[in-house]
Amino acid sequence: MNTKTLIAEARAAGRPVLTETAGKALLSEFGIAVPRSLVIQDAGEAAAACAKLRPPLVLKVVSPDIVHKSDAGGVKTGLQGPAEVEAAVRAMMRAPKIQAARVDGFLLEEMAPAGQEMVIGGAHDPQFGPMVMVGLGGIFVEILADVAFRLCPITRRDAEAMLDELKGAPLLEGARGRKPVSREAVVEALLKVGGEGGLLMTHGRDIAEADINPLIVSPTGAMAVDARFVLTNDKSHVGRETIEEGSTMASLSSHVSPFSRETGESIVERYRPLFQPKTVAVVGASTKGGALPNVFIRRIREFGYQGEIYPIHPNAAEIDGLKAYRSLGETPDPVDYAYIAIAAAQVPPLLKEARGRVRFAQVISSGFGEVDEGRELQDELVAAARGGGARLIGPNCLGIYTPRGRVTFTEIGPEETGSVGIVSQSGGLGTDIIRRGLSRGLKFSGLITVGNCADVTPNELLEFYGADPQTRVIGMYIETARDGRRLFEILRAAGARKPVVILKGGRTSQGRAAAVSHTGSLAGDDRAWVALSKQTGCVLAETLDEFIDTLLVFQTLAPQPGHPARRVALFGNGGGASVLATDCYARLGLDVLPFGKETVALLAALKLPPGTSITNPVDCPVGTLQQEDGRVAEKILDIIYGSGKPDALVMHLNLSAFAGRTRPEVLDNLVQAALRVQARYPGQAHFVLVLRSDGDPALEERKRAFRATAVALGVPVYDEMSNAGRALAALAAHERFRSGGGR
Repeated sequence: MNTKTLIAEARAAGRPVLTETAGKALLSEFGIAVPRSLVIQDAGEAAAACAKLRPPLVLKVVSPDIVHKSDAGGVKTGLQGPAEVEAAVRAMMRAPKIQAARVDGFLLEEMAPAGQEMVIGGAHDPQFGPMVMVGLGGIFVEILADVAFRLCPITRRDAEAMLDELKGAPLLEGARGRKPVSREAVVEALLKVGGEGGLLMTHGRDIAEADINPLIVSPTGAMAVDARFVLTNDKSHVGRETIEEGSTMASLSSHVSPFSRETGESIVERYRPLFQPKTVAVVGASTKGGALPNVFIRRIREFGYQGEIYPIHPNAAEIDGLKAYRSLGETPDPVDYAYIAIAAAQVPPLLKEARGRVRFAQVISSGFGEVDEGRELQDELVAAARGGGARLIGPNCLGIYTPRGRVTFTEIGPEETGSVGIVSQSGGLGTDIIRRGLSRGLKFSGLITVGNCADVTPNELLEFYGADPQTRVIGMYIETARDGRRLFEILRAAGARKPVVILKGGRTSQGRAAAVSHTGSLAGDDRAWVALSKQTGCVLAETLDEFIDTLLVFQTLAPQPGHPARRVALFGNGGGASVLATDCYARLGLDVLPFGKETVALLAALKLPPGTSITNPVDCPVGTLQQEDGRVAEKILDIIYGSGKPDALVMHLNLSAFAGRTRPEVLDNLVQAALRVQARYPGQAHFVLVLRSDGDPALEERKRAFRATAVALGVPVYDEMSNAGRALAALAAHERFRSGGGR
């Protein structure tokens, strides 16, 4: 009987969990070794069964009502023959929990060879689909949760990296007198479960949770001693795409722009009218001039928009000095971008009247799918947009900010076109990213808020930024990945050619409260996102500040995939701050190690003033840094670069110590000295600047001005050494991934 039939029979019988025999049949189908076994109904069949199996033997109760057999007294090991098997069967039949359950028989099987207990599991994530897990068995999974997850399908590199993550991984190599076991056997088992064409990719739509626990790994192979497969319920995949045999997730073909279908446009050409619109329609502007659309008209004019603006109004002849039109179908030229802010119920009829003359319609209005009563109206909205030939942005979003197109929904933002492309599911957070990014030196190729994502999705915009030559680094704020599988595929196919930084809202959910397996209880939303990061090279940020800090390091510094950063030199007037930074960097996987004897000797030969530390960190009192109006830094840094050869250098300046005691040009000379040294050692080290202050208003103003100067020179600037460390750690992780070393 094939496993599809076994799954169908379990569903027909109303059993949410496959029997152990069915589960092991499933494993055997995919080439995973299981013990030889027989099912007996009572003690009277023990002798005949024992004649076909080699002792020692294991006896287990078979019952759809018993999940944890050991707790119910339903497992007995080390049985040597018929007499012991008969006695074990009778004892189990007297156990209270077994007497109260439906019993389908008793599984008698040969004991597996001695070895290391492992667990391999699977879980179906609602956003990303099947995930595979590996961990050490016994106490390591039950109490310590020493496990690693990846999204399916995994590669051999993924499987190897999963084992490397386990704290107990050294046990596989042999420890405390134990013999080493076959690491390759675990890798092969992982690929058979979670690899391309593996168990979870083939039966993923039917399996909610899976536990192969324990998988006994010996020096020569691996054998699955127990297996539990929890089935999805009948409604678990209604309304979302699922994995079919022999195929990946369904593509986004239903979302492809009607324009691209007709003309074969590339994705960059397809989205150019959105990011560089020649015509903008504004719906909802008032003749009195106080409505949000009126503010939008004024903002894009002030931002330098040179294209045509068409106010849409049912009665007015003119709005804000511009000729008004009754509908989107009556404008002189087709509309590249429509900004719509009217009552929700009025929007679908408006878009129906577009008659193929609007390419992108951004609906600011709320009252759609973000509330239960608006879901049908949102479906109607999408149908109206597509029927009218438009792609829909939103609804329930603020708009688009595009310096290259001179269109903005926010009053404050950099005017210069930059290289950072942003997708945000939150309009308010999008505004924060623009404003905070401005103060930190970010320059954007575009930022678009997508709200409910009813039509155009973050995935499509990710693909656009990935192909857009103007964009070097991509940032995404995501609350819900409706098609996480597609996100995974896009990022994996891209191979981290462009850095992608993700700020995920809602990573701390409690997971599956009703999980009945180790895998199900350990898997949660956060596990899937961490796996996404490890498998695709995208960077996960924890906070908005970290998100901006990380975007900044990628904007200003060119990643060096062949030379991942690890060794960091600290230089500045820090004292205790340097010690704290050294600890912080070590926790981030960055090394601040003392220089070798040659480097220390060369620095000592400079005969710097007393109080200067010349190991790593190099701590210099303000008096030292003031020598030669700050140019002394060039001599120090030349030695650090030439002899110490760091992968990154963090210059940190406590501005409070310079206040009132230092000529203004000293700080500039310090940075210029660093840049000259940097130029003499191209591609050797990343240079990062930290400007610390005590919050004094005058000092903060000086800091802002100096930050702008440094960023203009291509130097990322941070407020604290810890911020710089996290940004460098993200850059280093990206470099390692690109170089083939994983995360």
